[in-house]
Amino acid sequence: MRIIRKVKEMYDFSYEQAELNGLLIGLVPTMGYFHEGHLSLMRASKQQDDITIVSIYVNPTQFAPHEDFKKYPRDFDRDCQMAEKEKVDVIFAPSDEEMYPAGYTTFVEVEELSRTLCGKQRPGHFRGVATVCLKLFQICHPEEVYFGLKDYQQSLVIRRMVKDLNLPVHVNVLPIVRESDGLAMSSRNTYLSPEERKQAVVLFQALKKAEGRFAEGERNASLLKELAEREIQTAPSARIDYVEVVHPQSLHPLERIGEEGAVLALAVYIGTTRLIDNVLLGVKTFEE
Repeated sequence: MRIIRKVKEMYDFSYEQAELNGLLIGLVPTMGYFHEGHLSLMRASKQQDDITIVSIYVNPTQFAPHEDFKKYPRDFDRDCQMAEKEKVDVIFAPSDEEMYPAGYTTFVEVEELSRTLCGKQRPGHFRGVATVCLKLFQICHPEEVYFGLKDYQQSLVIRRMVKDLNLPVHVNVLPIVRESDGLAMSSRNTYLSPEERKQAVVLFQALKKAEGRFAEGERNASLLKELAEREIQTAPSARIDYVEVVHPQSLHPLERIGEEGAVLALAVYIGTTRLIDNVLLGVKTFEE
């Protein structure tokens, strides 16, 4: 497995493989501190692509000043060992100076999709996400890129950017990978105390209750939202950031769920740790 830290080296390597050798490159963009969710994306790329590149970069432009950029979990050696076991071909791990050199002032913003849910609560977050992903796509020359469904809004933002900017990239979005008790895997789960970890499963329980009521025929979005909120509030350390039932493509809030289905998306603080999760309600597929 090759480790590349310089943008030019990564660009030259991937250009040679994709453009000159005609090989199919898959890219898994990550902020590191791998868990099974990340590994599932790597495996998908290994099955489909000739070369799998995994980027490890904690992107400062998607964090607000008061957020957890400095304490975000990092363990590069551990990540490399895990990636090597998955037979990843290249780790791209640039520095801030490589990605955002002195005088950097250019950003990408996907306007409508970035203004709701997490975008409303974290202004500027998706501007940072879109910018760093566009840069990674330009540097690594992938035809296939891989994201997880847990960050549902992020996946929509990236797909819209790819479509709007005519990028020759296909965005694959894979199912959420969960712990045995249902908690969605996240690098931030490491912030939770043992008691908070027990309470965090309330997010999954809330989604399952709403999903069950939907399966029974309930289509009133407000009732499903309230059902999820009541379940979350049973956890003493939980504080709701948002719970919303939204259209699966526009992310506009719904009053009633129609034939296109909906996404019940939530962000909840367990103690001081902000966790996100979602469930698809009647959405047949998330393919483009």
